[in-house]
Amino acid sequence: MSGLLRLCTAGSVDDGKSTLIGRLLYEARAVYEDQLSSVKAASRNRGAGPIDFSLFTDGLRAEREQGITIDVAYRYFATARRKFILADTPGHEQYTRNMATGASTADLAILLVDARHGVREQTQRHARIARLLGISTFVLAVNKMDLVGFDRRVFEQIREDFSGLLDGGVSLHAIPISALDGDNVVQRSPRTPWFDAAPLLEYLETVPVDGLATTSPFRFPVQLVLRPNHEFRGYAGQVASGTIRPGDRITVWPSGLQTRVRKIVTWDGELEAAHAQMSVTLTLEDEMDISRGDLLTTDVPHVSRQLAAQVVWMDERPVDPRRVYLLKHASRVVTAELDATLALNEIGLVTVTATRPLVFDAYGDNRVTGSFVIIDPATNATSGAGMIVRPLEQTPQADRSSSAADRLARAARSAATERDAIEAVRRVLEEILT
Repeated sequence: MSGLLRLCTAGSVDDGKSTLIGRLLYEARAVYEDQLSSVKAASRNRGAGPIDFSLFTDGLRAEREQGITIDVAYRYFATARRKFILADTPGHEQYTRNMATGASTADLAILLVDARHGVREQTQRHARIARLLGISTFVLAVNKMDLVGFDRRVFEQIREDFSGLLDGGVSLHAIPISALDGDNVVQRSPRTPWFDAAPLLEYLETVPVDGLATTSPFRFPVQLVLRPNHEFRGYAGQVASGTIRPGDRITVWPSGLQTRVRKIVTWDGELEAAHAQMSVTLTLEDEMDISRGDLLTTDVPHVSRQLAAQVVWMDERPVDPRRVYLLKHASRVVTAELDATLALNEIGLVTVTATRPLVFDAYGDNRVTGSFVIIDPATNATSGAGMIVRPLEQTPQADRSSSAADRLARAARSAATERDAIEAVRRVLEEILT
């Protein structure tokens, strides 16, 4: 069992996500005295009773005024059995992109449902996004059970409806709760004698977490080349997955050159091994031309300029297949085109064609090398997030779909300044001539 659990909340608006998390933090004694005093004072001002638990996570002024969650609120807490990083995500459809951000690093999703309303459209959307983002462990928290008299039939019907949304290979733990009163949040509630499974906190403390990042093949995106003097050359970054040891043979991508790891260096000294999520510097046995954006692996990943990906669109301006976007994958940035017409908060299967080969894995195998961010070059704003499904063969038709002149024109039009246009045209010319 892992010592750290990353989780997120999701569901439709007003289902009680912030209240549940506030209650959980309060019952787990994970709030400071000054926080508690502040929330009690704010609760009196709002006439919300002794404690409005939602205020522990709804920190923005607009959130407190409207009684909704807008931004993703991260909370860190621990019990005697486990440490937690919790993301409280918004329920409004308008902020679906924020929910996707909060779920992108989670191991487990808590999906809340109002017992009075059942599974709604936004609940279905959040469940789909969480599943696309690789989450396979779900808690279905059927909230506000006190408002339906803790009716067992209501709970079981909602659990059945929600189970139909998920595919195979998913673990689901359904709990009838009242976040406001604390039923089945930390302790089993006497008002649900028919429910004999673990309450929420006990389940979170004991649920096993998939160790995919540790068991997957080694992946190391190079973030920085360290050259403090002529005697040292190291490649710094964070291990995305797998484990590496001195003497292991690695391949440098996209060049395909091979060498061995000489040392694993950190501020505290050399290591005998480095594993997923550790930030280290690797030195190699051979002198090679390696720079930021290269990927070090112990086996052969996918290499292709064209791939299929599920994309969550986060920009108010819809996808324009005629535009050239920036695609940030691991530590590398390339220009790319998207064969789709997605609008804000839409999710769809998209064909991505990059100007240079990408080295990647399917998202289900590796979250870091299987995901990317789409950036609007005109505004430098994040426009979308993608989860790679599979590589696609580069077809002759795709190469002939636009002339060199069209590609140059598109690159120039997509730039924000004249200097950016010159650089964009230079990159396209380089791609055409090589």
